[in-house]
Amino acid sequence: MKRKTGRDTLYHDQSAWWKLQEFLPPRLRLTSEADLPTEDFWEWESNNIHLDQYLNPEAPAKVILHHGVGTNGRQMNLIIGKPLADQGWEVTAVDNLGYGMTQVRPGGTYGYGQWIQMITDYLAYEKSRDDRPIVLYGLSAGGMVAYHVAAHAPRGAVHGIVGLTFLDQRNRDVWIATARYKFSATVGMKGVEALARSPMKGLEFPMSLASKMSALCNNADAMKVFLADKTSAGNAASMKFLDDYRTYVPDIEPADFDVCPILHTQPAEDHWTPLELSKPVLDPIKKVPVKLVMLENAGHYPLEEPGLTQMEEAVDAFVRDVTGTNP
Repeated sequence: MKRKTGRDTLYHDQSAWWKLQEFLPPRLRLTSEADLPTEDFWEWESNNIHLDQYLNPEAPAKVILHHGVGTNGRQMNLIIGKPLADQGWEVTAVDNLGYGMTQVRPGGTYGYGQWIQMITDYLAYEKSRDDRPIVLYGLSAGGMVAYHVAAHAPRGAVHGIVGLTFLDQRNRDVWIATARYKFSATVGMKGVEALARSPMKGLEFPMSLASKMSALCNNADAMKVFLADKTSAGNAASMKFLDDYRTYVPDIEPADFDVCPILHTQPAEDHWTPLELSKPVLDPIKKVPVKLVMLENAGHYPLEEPGLTQMEEAVDAFVRDVTGTNP
């Protein structure tokens, strides 16, 4: 595995994330070149994985951010990456296969399992650079990505995980609640299953039709920006990905999860994935600490105060606690 630089598809040349800043508090807006993350690529199985980074060799720990099925790495850095970097942590937001600026190899059809393996391998890459402790943060579906990676990676690779939500899509109630239409989430999935096991597994379906994407955030004008962005909420997923996402089995089930502490940062005004949808994952976990912090006034992708500040403070305190470090 090696780095590739000099690619010509970068957030630097994209306007969607820039427009989204208009809906954020002024303190979070990236208004100068000095505020921007550096952009790089890491090669994984012939895919060019985009990394949106606030590198800091002096930071005592690293935080790796993961988007969900309606966001991307730059959108992670807008609301939590830059604030954590300002606190003194090294931060990398990863664009997974099919999202953001990541370039999928021609003809490549991937499933959710490849998402988990890619991040697991990226952790190994980070460990090859140095042995600083790592905390994972995931927004929306990214929360469960963080859980699945922690369960899959070698022991000691992850010191803590933070999720905005933790959604086990194997749970029928969770799957139906997060889908746009009950019919497509139930009867329609028979067709998805058949296609996912056929030569048409690469056929794509808009995520805005598969999921309740209209509830991604609580600002109607911001939603227009999200849905017009083909690198985030306006994206489409393959039949293989949708089937794999719904049926993925973790290496460690919640009742047996003993890898690392967990922080659940739940937006109080989340109209897509309210608190009760994370309970099937988090309630059975008894072998490690699980802490809940409610983000006041905040939507699923939080644009609102005081939730944004509460999230920043909670994640910063959690990273200090689980890594035993202080920038």
